[in-house]
Amino acid sequence: MSPSDISWQNLISALHGSGRKAALAITGGGSGAVGELLRVPGGSRLLIEAQIPYDETALATFLGFAPTQSCSADTAIAMALSVRTRAARLAPAGSDLVGLGATAALVSDRPRKGEHRFHIAYANAAGIAHCTGVMAKGRRDRAAEEDLVARAIILWLARACGVAAPSPRSLLDTDEHFAEAVFTGGDSIDQLLAGSIARLTAQPDGQLTVAAPTPLVLMPGSFNPVHPGHELLARIAEDVKQQPLAFEISVTNVDKPPLEGETVRRRLAQFAWKSAVELTRAPTFLEKSRLFPKVTFVIGADTAERVVARKYYGGDEDRMHRALEEIGNSGGSFLVAVRSDGAGCLRALSDIQVPQRYADLFVEIPEHRFRLDLSSSEIRARGEGLGDA
Repeated sequence: MSPSDISWQNLISALHGSGRKAALAITGGGSGAVGELLRVPGGSRLLIEAQIPYDETALATFLGFAPTQSCSADTAIAMALSVRTRAARLAPAGSDLVGLGATAALVSDRPRKGEHRFHIAYANAAGIAHCTGVMAKGRRDRAAEEDLVARAIILWLARACGVAAPSPRSLLDTDEHFAEAVFTGGDSIDQLLAGSIARLTAQPDGQLTVAAPTPLVLMPGSFNPVHPGHELLARIAEDVKQQPLAFEISVTNVDKPPLEGETVRRRLAQFAWKSAVELTRAPTFLEKSRLFPKVTFVIGADTAERVVARKYYGGDEDRMHRALEEIGNSGGSFLVAVRSDGAGCLRALSDIQVPQRYADLFVEIPEHRFRLDLSSSEIRARGEGLGDA
């Protein structure tokens, strides 16, 4: 399909007449999509604005944060959400808004180590959808890759606007990779629960952000409910590490059903105007370390004991070693608080048999600075929890 074809022009005319108002944000490649939309008369009926935050600083300024990776599905989704939010301030009231974000890594004047790929996402009234295409290296020059991504953007925008069009998959050769995911309805918490995103950051003011900067100090837990012990430990950990701390709740669990949306919202509400919370789909510390490189996990001694116990790795000692080595190689570590166990016995890091080769991954908070004698399960047993499991 060529942009000069009558069918291509008719597609863009149909986009203009779709009744939607669209705003685009494109980085890394594919900016020719803007010209394609405006080459056909009637573009003002569709296009509110197009932004090309190409430089790293420009992209961070546009999003309000520096994404962990510029070319990723999460960044494309964040761009789509950001540009749609901006469009809501610019478009007439009641407009049917579409925000589209696209990011690409294409042929450069320097050898590229990674894949040549694009990620495109849209956000509209029905939900969020994103697609990813991976192009064979060396098959196309820069101009050809640019044209391909520009056309893929137009085709994905057509889907967002309810206009019949081929999938961007049609632009790739049969041996090249393409994947897409569409999630209709619900908010970003529902999308996290559905698996469309792996991580969601809740700011203290309640704003939910995809692909926010990763914290360097993280306290995982169920927080059902959060209690003064959690809050005090967080402040002590911030003092020890001289870095702000975020709490983390995984919506999936190794041996329990996933949390329901309303349960997640209730637990989040406890942190309103207090602390940032990372919502993830990472039930294990290994999975968490992949989402949060170089992080220090703030945990109790009882949790530290599980981290180095092979029974929590299905009895597989090699699996335990591989997990701890990967956590260490990612720059991860553990800050361990003294904790009173269920029998009233004090447990400290020194009571745990940490393999010597991983000893430097664990640092203890001395008892005189903090000890935890209260647990969420005890609070729930007294009937003072949040009313969920």
